Parts: sequence; C-alpha cells; structure tokens
Amino acid sequence: MQYRNLGKWGLKVSEIALGSWVTDLKDAAAVSRAKETVNAAFDLGVNFFDCADGYSGGEAERFLGKILGEHARNEYIVSSKVFFPMGKGANDWGLSRKHIIEQLDKTLKNMKLDYLDLYFCHRFDPTTPIEETMQTLSDMVAAGKILYYGVSEWSPVQLTEALAVVKENRLRPLSVIQPQYNMVDRYIEDEILGICEKNGVGIVPFSPLAQGLLTGKYRKGMPLPEGSRATWQADKQINRLLTDENLGKVEKLLSVAERLGVPLSVLALAWILRKKHISSVITGASKPEQLRANAEASGLILPEDVIEEIENILDYQPFERRIG
Repeated sequence: MQYRNLGKWGLKVSEIALGSWVTDLKDAAAVSRAKETVNAAFDLGVNFFDCADGYSGGEAERFLGKILGEHARNEYIVSSKVFFPMGKGANDWGLSRKHIIEQLDKTLKNMKLDYLDLYFCHRFDPTTPIEETMQTLSDMVAAGKILYYGVSEWSPVQLTEALAVVKENRLRPLSVIQPQYNMVDRYIEDEILGICEKNGVGIVPFSPLAQGLLTGKYRKGMPLPEGSRATWQADKQINRLLTDENLGKVEKLLSVAERLGVPLSVLALAWILRKKHISSVITGASKPEQLRANAEASGLILPEDVIEEIENILDYQPFERRIG
C-alpha cells in the first residue's frame, strides 16, 4: 500500500480507503463478513476508514468503532460526516453550531473515540451562514475533538466562499473535500480540482467505481446480476447509470483492463490516482476479496498511451463558455 499526504498537510492516508456507506449489517453473517473486511484492510495497509452519522442510523458508526477499537489508535485514520436529519426536530439536521456539536458528540460516543481524524460537512446547508459552520468546525479542532475538517459535494462557489471565510477570520484550515469522482462523473475537473490544488486541500473521492458500473459486473445486453446493487438499491442511483452509452464505454474499458492484466475496478481506481493531488479513493467492499482486488490499484502507474486511450473512450467534454 502506498500513502499520500492529505493535500499540503502532514497527515498520511492510504491511497485506498474503506468506506461504510454500503456496509451490510442485516444479520450475524453479514456482520461477520463486514468485520473480516475491516480487519483485511489493516492487513493490506489501509489506514483510512470513512463513515457518517446517517449510515444505518448510526449503526455503521457503532460497528466500525467497535472493530477499530481492537487496534491501536495510531494505526488508523477515521472520518465521519454531519448534515442529514438524525431526528424529527427542527434542529436535528444541517450545519448549525447546535447540530454540529451535538452530532459530533454522538458520533464520538458511537465510535467510543476521543477525537476524529477527519470530519466532513456531508452537504451544503443553505439555511445556515457559512461563517457559523466554519467557526464551529474550527472550534472543534481547537477543542481537540477533530484534527482536520472538510466538506463533501459543495459547489465551486460554496467551497471558495468557505475558504475565504477561513482566511478572513483566521480559522483552522479547511483541509479536505470528499466529492464524487469517477470515470463517468468528472465534474470536479472543471473547477474544483484547481481550487483544491491552489489552496492545498486534499481530495478523497467517494463512489470511484460509479456505484459498481466500473467493476464490469453490469454488461450491455445482459440481465442484472442477482443480488447486485441494481436489484435492491432504494434510490436507484446505479440504475440511472446503466445507459447504453455508459455500458458501451465499459465494454471498451474492459478490453483495456484485460490487456493490462488487471480487473476493470483496478484500472478505474488507478485512473483516479493518476492525479497526484488525489489523496485517497474511498472504496466500498462487502467482502475481503473485493477490498484485496481494489488494493492492487495502489502504486499502479498507467502508461501515457493507456491514459490517452482511456480519454478517447470516455470522451469527456469539460464545461466551457466562450465569450466574444
């Protein structure tokens, strides 16, 4: 496993991280597999584990905290997030000072931790001033409850405004963002990558395999694999990605991966890690063998001609408006 700095900051994170979004805890067998997967991550050199207060109503935090508690605290980096409703009250959601402090305390209790390494604003809260949110997060760093903080899925304007508030008020720095980024969703390349590079903000993308599209399990003209996410996911995110255009690209990418002798998932992860300002990619894994396969992407350098071939397949057109 290779490690990278979190942006310009001193924290070192594994190039491959393990996320908890799709952690299955429905029965004893599923919990056992999830525990095996977390422990396999340590064996592979993964040191970054991502979670959120809203995953399984807090159960994912409690599960992850229990397993991490079996390891020395200096061996791992753990993150969580705040924003989504955690109750029916008017203040049980968002990024107000009240909700952040109350929810952070709940997260620390859930995970049986004194502090989080990373803490993210899961979404942007238009009902709370950015100044209030940034000040609160800075205060939590000062209080020793979190070490670094960041945001997830904020627009370029929102991110820029937050960085300006931090600078103007001499707050603890916004150190990291967690956006969605993969071969078929490259919006951060238009502006956000440049903003982060300029300000030394680390980038730890989620959904690097596009909900499973870039694993190769979904094929053009073939039925959905039994038990796959496309057969049970409530919000149907993966189903919206299963277009003829995307599946056609998958077929071509599978040929590239086969020539390189790696799974498509490894090709897709290595393609993200080709950008040196990406600190880590947050992968989901329901069993140890999936994580072991993903870990092969760490340190894999794609030849320039392969990157060029991939770019031709993806045919990405950045947003650009010409004036004059």
